[in-house]
Amino acid sequence: MAIIGIVAISKNYAIGKDGKLPWHYSADLKFFKKTTTGHAVVMGANTWRSIGRPLPNRLNIVLSRSGKVETPPEVTQFDSREAVLDFAEDYNKNIYIIGGAKTYADFADVIDRWIVTFVPEEITDADTFMPPDFLAGFEQVEEIEVDANLFVKTFRRSAE
Repeated sequence: MAIIGIVAISKNYAIGKDGKLPWHYSADLKFFKKTTTGHAVVMGANTWRSIGRPLPNRLNIVLSRSGKVETPPEVTQFDSREAVLDFAEDYNKNIYIIGGAKTYADFADVIDRWIVTFVPEEITDADTFMPPDFLAGFEQVEEIEVDANLFVKTFRRSAE
């Protein structure tokens, strides 16, 4: 079991605009689906609202401190990071943190690996960003090209 952050970022670290991805790369969406299928995905309430439905063949977990998020019965809802981590202790598959920015920040200290798609664009009108140093303390262990000029890199937490 590992806790893995999975994110697509632009050249200027943008990850969102108006509650949605500011780009569309089908190769990245297929990679995301293939990677996370059969595992758990953890998302914040805003990410849940932007997706609008459970992602198939995955355990969908919505993190909402207020608990005021409408989800269907097959979606698990937790009200704290600690509740997610308690669940993770007994879960024997990977847990993917899929956004948004606040959820990534909440789990930054326990993420074992990052899987990052590097989008070859700069999104000047984005409103949600990853911090430029989010990979500090990680080392690249893999790189694959999922489409022309679209690279996915995996980073593992460095031994301290």
